[in-house]
Amino acid sequence: EEEMIEGAAKTACDRVELYTEPYATQYPDDRERAIEPFVNAAEVARDLGLELNAGHDLDLQNLRWFKQQIPWIKEVSIGHALISDALYYGLQNTIQMYLRQLRD
Repeated sequence: EEEMIEGAAKTACDRVELYTEPYATQYPDDRERAIEPFVNAAEVARDLGLELNAGHDLDLQNLRWFKQQIPWIKEVSIGHALISDALYYGLQNTIQMYLRQLRD
């Protein structure tokens, strides 16, 4: 919520994190609608001079679109999906797969 970001800026913090579970849940049905509130929140954070993190339920299917729409994101938190993918693809390969999603 934009009010929370504005409140965070008043505390002199330098970065906020967007909780992306709602985005990840909606992404398969309508990625445009899913990303919209996150772009709005990210723009508020940027306008207030805050750096931006994002995390929770991001994976190989939805990460690239998120990063393309909010390219100024500094950091993403990916845990369960990365480890689950690593069971199939190996840890080193999985890390490279996620890095490609962030670069492309």
